[in-house]
Amino acid sequence: IQWGPSTWLKQYIYIYIHTYTIHTHNNVLYSRFSIESFGVVGSSDVLLLLHGFPTSSYDWYKIWDSLTQRFNRVIALDFLGFGFSHKPRPHRYSIFEQASVVEALVAHLGLSEQRINILSHDYGDTVALELLYRSDHNRSGHITINSLCLSNGGIFPETHYPRFLQKVLKDSGFISPVFTRLINFRLFSRGIRDVFGPYTQPTEAEFWDMWTGIRFNDGNLVMDSILQYINQRLKHRERWVGTLTSTSAPLHMIYGPLDPVNPHPEFIQLYQKLVQRSTVSVLDEHVSHYPQLEDPTGFFNAYLSFINSF
Repeated sequence: IQWGPSTWLKQYIYIYIHTYTIHTHNNVLYSRFSIESFGVVGSSDVLLLLHGFPTSSYDWYKIWDSLTQRFNRVIALDFLGFGFSHKPRPHRYSIFEQASVVEALVAHLGLSEQRINILSHDYGDTVALELLYRSDHNRSGHITINSLCLSNGGIFPETHYPRFLQKVLKDSGFISPVFTRLINFRLFSRGIRDVFGPYTQPTEAEFWDMWTGIRFNDGNLVMDSILQYINQRLKHRERWVGTLTSTSAPLHMIYGPLDPVNPHPEFIQLYQKLVQRSTVSVLDEHVSHYPQLEDPTGFFNAYLSFINSF
């Protein structure tokens, strides 16, 4: 099959209907969407993909087939409040809860004893760092992380520049629910367009597919709650940046340098200064905040070089 945005979304919806899963958190049942492919026979390598805000596991569709040629199992999920997963409201969304969701998925798939490779992006980078903290501190139920590759995530509050709409939604208090109801396709596509490079813009079909994931179960109405992750990054900087600088797990960063959210060279210079054990791949200068969609070949080749290096 040649995957494109529309065929991916059709398969996406089909799998959602047929592999409905449940996560129990504080005695509350949540529906959780996940997708899994079995790839290379004879390999036991497992890859877990963690997506960014405000989109979903759809973000990986351009490199999905390539990843299945390298790994035995490739797994992606939509975080709580995203894509085709449950979007409870009112609800206090947190990075800690999302990490617990990931741990529950890994346990559900029978992979608790397996060493897991994680490839993350944006919001998913911070979830990955919480998983790394739990792994390194041997917390109960933790995932054993074999390697971690981050990409264009605002992991340093001091070099992170949220978009205007993000700041409005996260800081407007009781008025935020009003703003979330005003978010429409035009506002969304304008915001996403600004974090893609001028030569790597999404197609109209991709814009609509991303928007479909957001609008499913009125996901726009929980954006203000989810966006509290920006404040959580600041509050828990020592925990998450600390584990990044102290871990012994293999680390890599794939970076699109045209990113206005984590700008070049400020972000990558700080990363290289603080995370000296990590290797880094800086993609072409026209690649921005969504490198896996903007330059899938460059992104995949960078990841392949990393994963084959240890």
